[in-house]
Amino acid sequence: MKSRPLFSIALSTTLLASGLASAQTVLSASSWVPPTHTLSVAQKTWCDALEKESSGRMKCDILPKAVAAAPGTFDAVRDGLADISFTVDGYTPGRFINTQVAEFPFLGDSSLPTSLAYQRIYQKHFAPLGEHRGVKVLGVFTHGPGVIFNSKQPVTTAADAAKLKFRIGGGNINELSKLMGFNTTLKPAPESFELLSTGVMDGTFFPDESIVSFRLSMIKHATTFPGGLYNTSFVFMMNPAKYNALSAQDKAVVDKLSGEYAARTFGEGWDKVDAASREVQKTQGVVRVQADPSFIQAVAAKQAELEDRWAAAAAAKGLKDPKAVLAEFREEIKKAK
Repeated sequence: MKSRPLFSIALSTTLLASGLASAQTVLSASSWVPPTHTLSVAQKTWCDALEKESSGRMKCDILPKAVAAAPGTFDAVRDGLADISFTVDGYTPGRFINTQVAEFPFLGDSSLPTSLAYQRIYQKHFAPLGEHRGVKVLGVFTHGPGVIFNSKQPVTTAADAAKLKFRIGGGNINELSKLMGFNTTLKPAPESFELLSTGVMDGTFFPDESIVSFRLSMIKHATTFPGGLYNTSFVFMMNPAKYNALSAQDKAVVDKLSGEYAARTFGEGWDKVDAASREVQKTQGVVRVQADPSFIQAVAAKQAELEDRWAAAAAAKGLKDPKAVLAEFREEIKKAK
């Protein structure tokens, strides 16, 4: 038997390598927060798991710059400007209704159980209604409990808060702030440093993590609420055409890493940086106080009105018995702790 010429073996090896390389699926991943932010880190962690679970058949190209500002990210992924990203549902007011269930006050004191519970409620009740139609939802999650931060004075009462100007991120907290009579402006999180450092705003409503992530060294006061003043609904998503083009084997990998896996990845990451930020805040001289009982009661009273509004709007969108879904969500949070 004749041996194959060396040049023939080399050519075959080159062609094989070329075929393997061309078979790899590269997914562009965009983030509108810095690479060190927990959202960016969690997305990269997910991408690393994707590459590992697919034995290298899929990988992410982490883009150096966001393909769109935060409010435009949903449409950017839908239209294929990026294959993977995340966004805040409340950055486009009025567009998403059911997701507001994850933005109410007093839901929980950490991101992980709230995120897992939200993912379960979303999959059971919201996904069939297609509110995120246009993208492939990889997971939903929330940040940690919302806190009132400011650079001016202690805030323990609603009257204290009404004296200051705050940046907020949208969603339920936007409506709640209006009912409470607060002076607030809806702006994406990355704009916070400029708004506060120039004195345009006195403070911001944020989870603990954001004080470090957005370098808010001017913050000196924090006001907490049991279970948080508010929360934020996030969606982690993929371009559907990119997903549909995958092989059945690779779709199975993406599906394995979706749902509660994705919610856990983002939730665990957020809890970790929330805790680290609270330690940094101590060195920064941030004084933490809890809202007084009258403030908490005032928020609860206004929130009851907002829950009624949400239930009516969600029912009009096809959600059956929204108040029961909200109660189920709160029970799921308790189970997930």
